[in-house]
Amino acid sequence: MGSPVRFGVLGCSDVAIRKMIPALLAEPDAELAVVASRDGDRARALTERVGGIAVQGYDTLLARHDVDAVYIPLPAMLHARWIEAAVESGKHVLVEKPMTTNAAETSRIFGLAADRGVVVLESFTFLHHSQHARIGELLRSGTIGSLVSFASAFTIPPPPQGDIRHRPDLGGGALVDIGVYPLRAALLHLGSEVEVHSAVLRVSRATGAVISGSVLVSDPAGVGGQLSFGMEQSYRCEYSLFGTTGHLTLSRAFTPPDNHVPVLDLVGGDGPSTLSLAPDRQFHNTVRRFCAAVRRRVDLGPDTAASIRLAELLDQVDRIAHRFVV
Repeated sequence: MGSPVRFGVLGCSDVAIRKMIPALLAEPDAELAVVASRDGDRARALTERVGGIAVQGYDTLLARHDVDAVYIPLPAMLHARWIEAAVESGKHVLVEKPMTTNAAETSRIFGLAADRGVVVLESFTFLHHSQHARIGELLRSGTIGSLVSFASAFTIPPPPQGDIRHRPDLGGGALVDIGVYPLRAALLHLGSEVEVHSAVLRVSRATGAVISGSVLVSDPAGVGGQLSFGMEQSYRCEYSLFGTTGHLTLSRAFTPPDNHVPVLDLVGGDGPSTLSLAPDRQFHNTVRRFCAAVRRRVDLGPDTAASIRLAELLDQVDRIAHRFVV
């Protein structure tokens, strides 16, 4: 193994502090080098706990020569600006989902990254948990017969007042922050040719933010998907696959803790059963895959194509959705 990939982190967000920085610290192929914040004191307080150098200002970090890659957990509306700045400075980029807020921007940035010879990866960490690969194996082996339909729900209780998810001007709202998970899961299991057929969005009269929604999708063969998401309900985080001879359901599909033992509820020809899977570290696995791509040990072409397709699906939902102000 060569020298570790030296990471700079743009911003002291909650997901960076609780999830991604611990994953960086745990991965031998990664090194936390620099943390930047608009507030220098906040960056210093964080680096005193986790290590690395604190700097004030994102441009200051991007100008440094001791940083190979950046992790960007900023609000979605700021992603395009700072991904582009990082790419132009020769830095590889791991960016929180959604990569940008529209497909044209996403495609343009991937093209720019290819021109500059740097890696850009959208951080959908759930994709790197082994439970989904195991489900793929079960589907291919015919455990539930031929796939007929897919359903997924990701809903959370209302975030506190002042939470960025209530700020559509910063890319907040349930569609781009939460709805992307069921949409990405549909891409995973229904394939890249999945299309959006209808959508309903509930919009807060007070904030203008999307607070929940439903989307109907299908693949070219008519395998349908019913997707639900929101931030005004009780917690749900699951998907189900329905086949000609059975069905299976996975709970904690998108946000399992590292020590969580996934359990599949399976109904097949022999009746209902449960299948326990191994715990896994999806944030750590994401960092490991990104570092492997930086070191040219893995090709992210399929990841790039999926990110562009997801952005196109988000555009479709936004374009055709029936909106209800509540």
